[in-house]
Amino acid sequence: MQRKAYVPGVAALLAALLAGCTSGSGGDDTAEDAKPGDSGTTTAAAQPGRYLTLPEPCVAVGQGTLDSLLPGIRQITDEDQREEAYEGESTLTYNTDRKVGCRWKVESTDAADHLLVDFERVVSYDNSVSDDSEATDLFATKVVAADLPEPAATESATATESASESAPPSASASGSPSSSSSSTTPTGTASPSASPDAEADAESAAALQPRLLDGLGDEAFLDDELTPAGSTAQQRTVTVAFRTSNVIVTIEYVEQPTTLGTVPDSKEMQDRAQKLASQLAGAFD
Repeated sequence: MQRKAYVPGVAALLAALLAGCTSGSGGDDTAEDAKPGDSGTTTAAAQPGRYLTLPEPCVAVGQGTLDSLLPGIRQITDEDQREEAYEGESTLTYNTDRKVGCRWKVESTDAADHLLVDFERVVSYDNSVSDDSEATDLFATKVVAADLPEPAATESATATESASESAPPSASASGSPSSSSSSTTPTGTASPSASPDAEADAESAAALQPRLLDGLGDEAFLDDELTPAGSTAQQRTVTVAFRTSNVIVTIEYVEQPTTLGTVPDSKEMQDRAQKLASQLAGAFD
């Protein structure tokens, strides 16, 4: 009977001790997790990006678009070779969940054309930084690397500003008449105003310079570079990049004419690259 009376007493004592230890342990954990000044609360994790996967880039560009960007593809007479040219070639990647790409290269009688489409999904490994914020920072580094020029003023605007700076002062406080307000050249003859054709050319050139783009994803830019290609014709590279949420899309369109002295048309290439970018952005939306 004494054993029976003793066992429940020991059990009650152990239960009390265990309850005390459990209560103390919970209090210690809260104290360890809590940061100074946050009253034991934890910081909410940043929101993940909108996109968890990437599309297949080699099927993201339709045949009609490839016909436009790569004119030589329609000149391929062999059906199997033409089909292979349409399929493109996947770029080397070690993580298809994070980065994928596809490239096409087609030669024609007039030029060799290259197209690269690249998708990159940005993931933040910092719980306090969202995927979108990480992608925004990465895209900003791409803009800086592109080294886009300052927006160029048109010739008419430059002429107006120059005339304003060279205009003589108005009449003095004493009422003495001011000199003629028409601007003059160093020889004293009136400077000719820019012709309408010259102004149109200047505005067209300004519109085609590398620049930030509006209305494409969350942010975008276009770069246009003309470089010598050795002893052959000049090569033009048009790059259009845009960010939509946590995905960055880059299009690189290159053309090198086969005839020496021929310069690839900037407007035509930019229009084609921007049209493709709009199609890809629409697919993400």
